Amino acid sequence: MFLYLPIAILVIYSFNRSRLNAVWRGFTLDWYRSLFAGIGETGADVITGQIWDALFNSLWVGGIATLVATVFGTMVALALERFKFRRKTALEALLFLPIIIPDITMGISLLVFFSLVFQLVQTVTGVRLVLGLPTVIIGHIAFNISYVAVTVRSRIAELDPALEEAAQDLGANEWRTFYRVTLPLIFPGILSGALLAFTLSLDDFVITFFTAGVGSTTLPVFVYGMIKLSVTPAINAISTLMLMASFLIVLTSLALQRRSLRL
Repeated sequence: MFLYLPIAILVIYSFNRSRLNAVWRGFTLDWYRSLFAGIGETGADVITGQIWDALFNSLWVGGIATLVATVFGTMVALALERFKFRRKTALEALLFLPIIIPDITMGISLLVFFSLVFQLVQTVTGVRLVLGLPTVIIGHIAFNISYVAVTVRSRIAELDPALEEAAQDLGANEWRTFYRVTLPLIFPGILSGALLAFTLSLDDFVITFFTAGVGSTTLPVFVYGMIKLSVTPAINAISTLMLMASFLIVLTSLALQRRSLRL
């Protein structure tokens, strides 16, 4: 109840005609219309433009981070599940590190890392680097790889080795077996991991807050900035849309996981 009641109140008051969340003045869709049409209160056009810029940054960061994290996360999952090598236990521990440590710890660590790298680059080359979308993307890749690897590895562990052995008995080499047998079987797990990574990237605030610079504000950071000024139904509307997008992505991910279990 204490978890879902605030969410329900947020959604309900996103349709409130009044600018004050404490007073219900009737049902309206004006706050949603203002997000898409830029109409409403004075200055709504500027705010709407900033919202769409922040949304574009979120989608851009989430898309690139998800793509890179999915590729490397899948490679890590295959390496850990199929091969034996030295320091495997250490790699597994490092894999779970971004999952178990607090986000603020990872955010501060990335900020310190980027600061040291920027100082080194400026000392060696004279080029001054600053925080921006590239640093946000790198930060999101850093923690999303772990989630993708864990998701894909669980799917690989469930595969029947007899299927790959049968393909090799029929004359297929290792690459052809992987492309025609293994990859299609683990693809639902890969897609599920990618959707999870995109959801985490889209909703992330803490790591983005520490790694973003001027012009690289994402939607969660922008909403936080609006809340510091005042909480209006416009913020509720934005938050509701973000909630629905995350909810749909999670449902798709769960559906893919159930499908992979049936295969």
